[in-house]
Amino acid sequence: MTRVTAPDRRAKLPRQAPLDRVNPVTKVLAVLILSVPLLLTIDWVSATAAVLLEMALLPLSGLRLSPFLKRSIPVLVFAPIGGISMLLYAKPGGTEYLSLGFVRVTDNSIELAVAVTIRVLALGLPTILLFARVDPTDLGDGLSQIAKLPSRFVLGILAGARMLGLFIDDWRSLALARRARGLGDRGAVRRFASMAFVLLVFAIRRGSKLATAMEARGFGAPVERTWARPSRLGVIDFVAVLVAVAIMAVALSTAVLAGTFRFVGQ
Repeated sequence: MTRVTAPDRRAKLPRQAPLDRVNPVTKVLAVLILSVPLLLTIDWVSATAAVLLEMALLPLSGLRLSPFLKRSIPVLVFAPIGGISMLLYAKPGGTEYLSLGFVRVTDNSIELAVAVTIRVLALGLPTILLFARVDPTDLGDGLSQIAKLPSRFVLGILAGARMLGLFIDDWRSLALARRARGLGDRGAVRRFASMAFVLLVFAIRRGSKLATAMEARGFGAPVERTWARPSRLGVIDFVAVLVAVAIMAVALSTAVLAGTFRFVGQ
């Protein structure tokens, strides 16, 4: 008689990374610590130091390099755009290399362009590293039980986070449908605009239906709610905050020692 054993479901579970054990509320606080000082300063040294230190945390996030780069595509695209606008229209200063109407490329605009480009990367990387593997339910539990946010607001965030994953599936379905009709091989810009508009319509319709369904089930009632899973803070959350503070302290100190530190507007 052959014995049939049930498959081990534990083997299919993703391996837990150190950052997965950090409470989502702590991750929100860490992102603020890593972002606010960079928004108040503008120099390339502090931004570069922040990017290097943040990239050192990649092995702790549980993400491999390839998925991380795919998730970083929007940041990698918009960072040079911000740098180019600063290069062409920033306050002139130092040697002038190009003057064409409102466009003036000088030493100051070049320095600001480099700083803004790297700064966008420094602002986007921690969000990807910390929230790439966050469960929306854990985020909702933390925001309600630890941050003490209103349950109606938290449930709205949870519903929206759950819907984000559907956008990727909708985009793939639209691309396959257009390709099956012979519309997916030419006009990349026009195709993107058309698919984005259709996806926007889908999102509005789905959001309206979801809001009506949640309201009908009493999610908008002004009552005190209970939560199935407790959300707690631990030692690893304290360590995560200390690491974020240390990264920002090192980045700003490096800029001060290098003599490049400057506040926005200077």
